[in-house]
Amino acid sequence: MLTVKEKNNVHVCGKADAAQTIIFGHGFGSDQTAFAPLVSAFEADYKIVLFDNVGGGKADINAFSPSRYSTIQGYVTDLGDLLRELNLNNVSYVGHSVNGMIGLLSAIKYPSYFNKLVLLGSSPRYLNEPATGYVGGFTQDDLEQLYHAMSTNYYAWASGFAQLVVQNHDRPELANNFAKTLSSIRADIALSVAKAIFEMDHRSELVKSSLPALIVQTTDDPAVPKVVGDYMHQHIPNSQLASVHTRGHFPHVSAPEEVISILKSFI
Repeated sequence: MLTVKEKNNVHVCGKADAAQTIIFGHGFGSDQTAFAPLVSAFEADYKIVLFDNVGGGKADINAFSPSRYSTIQGYVTDLGDLLRELNLNNVSYVGHSVNGMIGLLSAIKYPSYFNKLVLLGSSPRYLNEPATGYVGGFTQDDLEQLYHAMSTNYYAWASGFAQLVVQNHDRPELANNFAKTLSSIRADIALSVAKAIFEMDHRSELVKSSLPALIVQTTDDPAVPKVVGDYMHQHIPNSQLASVHTRGHFPHVSAPEEVISILKSFI
């Protein structure tokens, strides 16, 4: 049996005896290395925990189960296992994209471990719902085209998707780096996880969160439109909303210094 550290490629750094811990959780197609500038900014004063989601990064590929990860609840269970194995407390959880929702659901399920929550470009629901007027950013047809492209030529899709969501076309290395981590995921696993993410709906859970929460968005995120951040701010009690002056879905990558400043004020 693998330990959680082995399964999720867990790395612990920073101040070992710190009173507070920061856990960084990466989004779909990314990995823990995306947080390097943020780790450097906080490791002198906090214990830092980094991990890779099963199915991505350097997490154990054999731990992936289509049934366990058919929804993001499998990742919530993984995070609970990590919290227990490392015996963590006073955790400020910084989750990018889907890992923001994983963090929020985990804080609801395991409240004693957490004290603050940061949602970087996160969304409770990516699919539009015309009947209620909810705008998530994607239609069902958009998703079917996305799944088809992933199934037909995964590596070509990964390159194009990276450029679309990262933006910052004047710095092509940012999209290239994301395309590299995205392409390293086995295509069938990436498709399975993408479906779990894009078809989830956790809007009803938002009101259950009692932690101080910081919602961070860029000025133009093609994956999570501004109205989604506004929606979460309206529905998550005790939440704040901050905008980072950069484009794309990766504020911690394209504007790390601004994100660090916002996090320091909040944490």
